[in-house]
Amino acid sequence: MATTTSPGGIRGGAPPPAPGAPPSRPAVRGKFIVADGRTLLVKGVSYGAFAPDADGAEYRAHHTIERDFAAMAAAGFNTVRIPHTTPPVTLLDAAARHGLRVMVGLSAEQYVGYLADPRGAPDVERMVRERVRSVAGHPALLCYALGNEIPAQLARWLGRRRIERHLEVLYRAVKEEDPAGIVTYVNYPTTEYLQLPFLDAVSFNVYLESRERLTAYIARLQNIAGDRPLLMSELGLDAMRNGEWRQAEVLDWQLRTVFAAGCAGAVVFSWTDEWHRAGAPVDDWAFGLTRADRSPKPALAAVSRALDAVPFPHDVDWPTVSVVVCSYNGARTIRQTLEALERVDYPHREVIVVDDGSTDATAAIAGEFGVRLVSQANAGLSAARNTGWQAATGEIVAYLDDDAYPDPDWLRHLAWSFLTSAYAAIGGPNITPHEDPPVSHAVGHAPGGPIHVLVSDTEAEHIPGCNMAFRRSALAAIGGFDPTFRVAGDDVDACWRIQAAGWRIGFSPAAVVWHHRRPSVRAYWRQQRGYGRAEALLERKWPEKYNVLGHVSWGGSVYGNAVLRRIGRRAGRIYHGVWGAAPFQSLYQRAPGALAAAPLMPEWYLAIALLAVLGTVGIAWTPLLLALPVAAAALVATLAGAAARGLRTRFEARPPGERLRLRAITAMLTAAQPLARMSGRFDYGLAPWSRGRTSGRLVPRPRGVRRWCEDWRDPATRIHDVERALAAREVVVERGGAFDRWDLRVRGGLFGSARVRFAVEDHGGGAQLVRARVVPSWPVWAAALLALVAVLAGLALADGAAVAAAILGLAAAGLAGLMLRESGGALGEAVRALGGAEEAPAARERAGEPEVVPDPLVRRPVDG
Repeated sequence: MATTTSPGGIRGGAPPPAPGAPPSRPAVRGKFIVADGRTLLVKGVSYGAFAPDADGAEYRAHHTIERDFAAMAAAGFNTVRIPHTTPPVTLLDAAARHGLRVMVGLSAEQYVGYLADPRGAPDVERMVRERVRSVAGHPALLCYALGNEIPAQLARWLGRRRIERHLEVLYRAVKEEDPAGIVTYVNYPTTEYLQLPFLDAVSFNVYLESRERLTAYIARLQNIAGDRPLLMSELGLDAMRNGEWRQAEVLDWQLRTVFAAGCAGAVVFSWTDEWHRAGAPVDDWAFGLTRADRSPKPALAAVSRALDAVPFPHDVDWPTVSVVVCSYNGARTIRQTLEALERVDYPHREVIVVDDGSTDATAAIAGEFGVRLVSQANAGLSAARNTGWQAATGEIVAYLDDDAYPDPDWLRHLAWSFLTSAYAAIGGPNITPHEDPPVSHAVGHAPGGPIHVLVSDTEAEHIPGCNMAFRRSALAAIGGFDPTFRVAGDDVDACWRIQAAGWRIGFSPAAVVWHHRRPSVRAYWRQQRGYGRAEALLERKWPEKYNVLGHVSWGGSVYGNAVLRRIGRRAGRIYHGVWGAAPFQSLYQRAPGALAAAPLMPEWYLAIALLAVLGTVGIAWTPLLLALPVAAAALVATLAGAAARGLRTRFEARPPGERLRLRAITAMLTAAQPLARMSGRFDYGLAPWSRGRTSGRLVPRPRGVRRWCEDWRDPATRIHDVERALAAREVVVERGGAFDRWDLRVRGGLFGSARVRFAVEDHGGGAQLVRARVVPSWPVWAAALLALVAVLAGLALADGAAVAAAILGLAAAGLAGLMLRESGGALGEAVRALGGAEEAPAARERAGEPEVVPDPLVRRPVDG
């Protein structure tokens, strides 16, 4: 399909408006801004501030404005930014005549000092409302910028919360005056930590003269922006200090880098060297694309060429991509998917629809489009995905769910990421479509949806199956998808196998797909139960990825619906630097503690149930009735946490009454999700008390093992052999960390384990004495629980409550038995592995057999 990028920077598959039709107002759609049904790439230039006239107005030189705007349009700009003053309507009229849109500044930063000293403060909110009313609805209006770079020292003095509240009040005022207006705030790295989730778009002024640093910082800002557009509201270079040709060179790669990184737009600072600030001309720098007399610098031509080439160069040798859509009874949504794929702007692609035994009209609908239709008997999602990549001819295989549809540039952003990296797989965000029913938006904000897990701003640990792409060679190398996973979990398994093979997974924030969420509470419950079953299957294959409670231990950060939420006062720390002078001031979030995370786990409900059972024993011994209010308090805390999540969730585009209802639904889904996951896990045997896989049984006491070995081997290799021997027996084994005195921990279950510590002595001639010490280990909480139940049993017996004492005594005995059995089983497995692992390598050498890595996979390098 040929590119549809126009000189004005609008791209996409929708037709342009009819001649003479008024242009539609710009609107936010996911990571981009749209106008007239197409994506609008903001190609802007900053204009002003200029010296005011006798009446205090900056923009009265109409002839100069007309000449400047005509030159801007000829250079390829489609937007002009007025950063420090709300422009008059005459300026917007001039912009409209030249096909330019205007980013209007509301100058809130000029009044933020009154927050510290309110004496004589003007009514800032009233002033902002008047400024908005003066330009609201104008056809040249792009967006409103509440302010520009509130000074870092003042923000530090006032505290981020006062600044955030101040900006939110102004945001609400703008929205009341112009509900359809796009509202942003122009931030700067020195106040990056401000949490402003209410904004429609995220804007940053960034001046970095290193391509690598700019690329890395944009990736960080993309994750801060989440599902919202990211605008680089100022970038540039001073020609006075760096030279005009250096300015041209840097602006060229800055613009290309910004747009290739998926930004919704960029604004060059500035149009001209004529600049006026604080009552005086500024003549000690030269950031302009033109000189003060409007003669062009080399940078103007360089910027014009770059704007013509973005978001990607015209001469790219794009790889062939095969898009695979797997469907089982997807007739309700697959038509929209295939229609959107027809609008995707990419030159070398094929679309393969795998009909996995559908009984509805899926195949008939697919037959209406120019796609390859492959039909098969129902075999599950993984099998269908395998059919897709095996039939693919492209170098890249991109997967899209049948209830999702892509952005027009989805494939270009994916392919560009593959071309500019060595990633074996790349994913992108999936966003709830605005047109989905209200309940779907509540589901989109509830926990448990398709998420990406990032280990850095650009590298992922997991990418969801609704938006993932692989090098075909990498898929072939790992053998494709595991058909064990019929409904879900195959994407997680594939990601882990990609990484186990030594490859990395990337994340492209601009490779957006729109993914329909479940339209009802019942459908969400069924989905979460299915995910719970998939977790049980994953745990059987990857036990080392799961903690003792049966929850996956992600190494990266989990991103949900990418809507920024307010961070609690104690949840993060701001890096200000010494005396608040750091050029990049970020908010570092602390990982939630176990107590804070507990209400989100299914086991929390089991704990509440156990407390309730304990409280009912109070019928036989009154003091135990105290457990009932504790259980009630725990339940109330759980519901309060769910309600808090619902209240924090934002549904800005909805009426107030509907927003309240959706927040209530979100809270209900948050509370119910752990129960649904637990139900699915239990269906497939994944429960906290079923985590042990040990068959050996030894009395749980410390034991020592010594082995004399004539074949010298690296100590880490000997430990690794023991680890592999345990994994071959499907025993869960963990490696000690950098601060642990133990090397391996064999997990016996929830209540007990065994720790192994090694020491290898060299004795010359290649001989070694290998020492290992195995000690049983019990979690502190289990020992504390045992002590508590035993004490309660003793107190009940002393109080003459024989029935209660008997019940509690049996509970203590059962708990003690579990602790002894699980730790003894782990100890037995460890001793058995120590007895056999040392002989295996020598025996293989004598037999001339190759070394075999057993399943489940333990393929991490020895050095970690």
